Amino acid sequence: MLLTTIVGSLPKPSWLAKPEVLWAPWQLSGEALEEAKRDAVLIALKEQEAAGLDIVTDGEQTRQHFVHGFLEAIEGVDFGRRVTIGIRANRYKAEVPTVTGPIRRRGPVHSDDARWARAHTRRPLKFTLPGPMTIVDTLADEHYRDRPRLAMEFARVLNEEARELAALGVDVVQLDEPAFNVYLDDVKAWGIDALHRAIEGLSCRTAVHICYGYGIKANIEWKQTLGSEWRQYEETFPLLAGSRIDQVSLECANSRVPLALLGLLKDKDVMVGVIDVAGSAVETPQQVAETIRKAMAFVAPDRLYPSTNCGMVPLRRDVARGKLRALVAGAALVRGELGGSALKSGGTGA
Repeated sequence: MLLTTIVGSLPKPSWLAKPEVLWAPWQLSGEALEEAKRDAVLIALKEQEAAGLDIVTDGEQTRQHFVHGFLEAIEGVDFGRRVTIGIRANRYKAEVPTVTGPIRRRGPVHSDDARWARAHTRRPLKFTLPGPMTIVDTLADEHYRDRPRLAMEFARVLNEEARELAALGVDVVQLDEPAFNVYLDDVKAWGIDALHRAIEGLSCRTAVHICYGYGIKANIEWKQTLGSEWRQYEETFPLLAGSRIDQVSLECANSRVPLALLGLLKDKDVMVGVIDVAGSAVETPQQVAETIRKAMAFVAPDRLYPSTNCGMVPLRRDVARGKLRALVAGAALVRGELGGSALKSGGTGA
């Protein structure tokens, strides 16, 4: 019980990409870059294992950005036609590629990454992909000009990719959908359907991650406009409770989310964010444990997975390592109080 994990990303080494920056440019090119990416994945896995995490990821070390890292291999998405648009309901501007033709996979996108990670850890492995709605919100569309249709096209290719990842031994495929906290009407109208298309026929566990964004200035400022209670989950959780998704990942640490909303997820596994990623202060194990205890008032401990609020790629590496250790130590405190224990490394609790 209380198996620990992270949402997905970890900071990249400075020899791979510029630290503490989203969309950071690579420091290398060609075969040297590919070798450096593989080395960075090994480091990410070993740092998670050293901290004691139960379910590990590749740290998203091979991707410049959690959305564009997937889109770079998709036919119909033209990175030569970049435009600056407002994303997440114009919360901030981003330079994005343009959809100029039918969406197709040229071939496997992350299979080599998953195969490499699977070969170098015996722990349950999670792999993250961008969700269909968030993809649609992070590019320009000059071909379909129809967000629901475009989302279903991306859901189809995501499903192709996810099936291959599961066949390679990935235990959990997680779809990242921060857009679910922004376009609430769209979640109801077509967002859940797109998720279902993306996970259709998968043999592994499935998860969706819904947060309030990376710990960057635009997101921090947006949160300050949301009032004394953040209730976006109140609209999406009942929909997810009735969905075919196995696990839901959400933001709790240092947030204004009313924890009673966790009860809306009913029998779903809950990856509860107990580590804040919007600042460099490292939580104490006691602080982590207290957040877990509060969440257990609404989610049974055997369905609760202590995690990070969001990805940690914008943080310093030493800060991220400290937060990993605090996450594990805090979960251990509560587990000891319950008299239980997490599955040992190599288990199948994912």
